[in-house]
Parts: sequence; structure tokens; C-alpha cells
Amino acid sequence: MTVSIRLATLGDVDELRALIETSVRRLSVGFLDEEEIEAELRAVGVDTQLVTDGTYYVATADGRIVGAGGWSRRQALHGSDAYRASHGPGADALLTPARDPARIRAMFVHPDWARRGIGRRLFETARDAARAEGFTSFILTATLPGVPLYESLGFRKVKQYVDELPGGGKVPVVEMRL
Repeated sequence: MTVSIRLATLGDVDELRALIETSVRRLSVGFLDEEEIEAELRAVGVDTQLVTDGTYYVATADGRIVGAGGWSRRQALHGSDAYRASHGPGADALLTPARDPARIRAMFVHPDWARRGIGRRLFETARDAARAEGFTSFILTATLPGVPLYESLGFRKVKQYVDELPGGGKVPVVEMRL
């Protein structure tokens, strides 16, 4: 089956929410415990700023979304609308391409489509678009299930820490750079 990549639209939000929940619940097993998975699900979700900025992509197959991911020219390293809002107006500040790394953001693949190159294709699409705007370096915050993919893409671990989430809960994450 052919997988296509296109820009996400606000009309995709409900399907993206379902994708994110399924991806986190199933692909985090073995990396996070049940409490961490539930905490992550309270904090992650769709960041509509990425969609309206035109920097978020979906992978589709047979008319349904099987993956999503993108990049940002804004300060926030990760999070959904609610998470970003809890970090104040600075989260939406624009970056300077000559100085700041672009943010790789919100990468999710449906478990039935995992390990088929969809995450790599979404990253390459995001990377190429960010480079077209003058960005030459990249940073991301990865949850533990994503670390192997990002390492295979050339990212290096900068630091590992426990992210204390709004509303309670903690999730181990890794800041990575390329």
C-alpha cells in the first residue's frame, strides 16, 4: 500500500488525537510504565500551532492517517496546545534560523504501521522544509520509544531527564540534537 505525506489541516485534529493515543498506548509499552503512559497521555496531544504554521505533516494510507510529525520555527520543544499554554507566551516566540535549531515535533506512527519507514519519511519532510527556511540544525525532546529512530537519523543525546508534566506525572525524556 502506498503511503503519502501531506500537510496536516485543522480538519485532521480528531483523527490525530486518536492516532496519538493509540501510538502512545501501544508503542510505549516496555519503555514506560503504565503510570508514565497515562501521564504522557494527559500532556501530549495535537499542537494546532504546528498545523496553522504549515509545519505539521500526516502520512496517509488508504484514506486514513497512519503517522504524523513535523517541525517548528517556534521556541517550544514539545507539547500539545494545553502543554504549550502552560509554559507561557514565550513558547510561541519565533526562532532565528541563523542562530537557533529548528524543533522537530510531535512524531507519532500508528503501531500497525511502525518500522516501515514512515517516521523517517516524516522527519525528512520536516527537515527539508526547515532547511528551506534557513535552519541548519535541529533539536528535539524524545520519549524513550523514539530514541532509536532519532539515533538512526544521526541525532545525538544531549541530556536525559524526567519531565514533570502539568497536572502531575513524570515521564523520562531525552533531549537530542542534529
